[in-house]
Amino acid sequence: MKIRLANKNDINGIMNLLRQVLTVHSDKRPDIFKPNTTKYTDEELYYIITNPLTPVFVAVDDEVVIGHCFCKFIQHSGDNSLTDIKTLYIDDLCIDENERGKHIGTALYEYALSFAKDNGCYNLTLNVWATNESAMKFYEAMGLSVQKIVMEKIL
Repeated sequence: MKIRLANKNDINGIMNLLRQVLTVHSDKRPDIFKPNTTKYTDEELYYIITNPLTPVFVAVDDEVVIGHCFCKFIQHSGDNSLTDIKTLYIDDLCIDENERGKHIGTALYEYALSFAKDNGCYNLTLNVWATNESAMKFYEAMGLSVQKIVMEKIL
């Protein structure tokens, strides 16, 4: 297995993982997530992987995508209340359901963490759905702690 930046040849493999991610979310929160869809279209995905501000890393085995990590640089320059720090935000991290338990997620996370450090980031952040208990446990094991909590009241 190796980890590298995604390219256009990875789109089908990434789309397969995006379907898996959405299934996890739509199974647990069908009130929010539409089943049998993906977060992005092929065209949107191509734009994301070619934009240097939204790096996407893939774990590949014989060039077959078995994991991805979507990232986004965030910086609040000149904000009245926020300090001017550079953040690498992990928008999505997924390992193929047939490859889980092989520490691929750990490798992708550590790759993104190293990338953030190499690019002068102050921190690395992400969001995780409270219903995704295995993801929460994984991120806690990676050393992440709660920065803020989003709460809801369904009307």
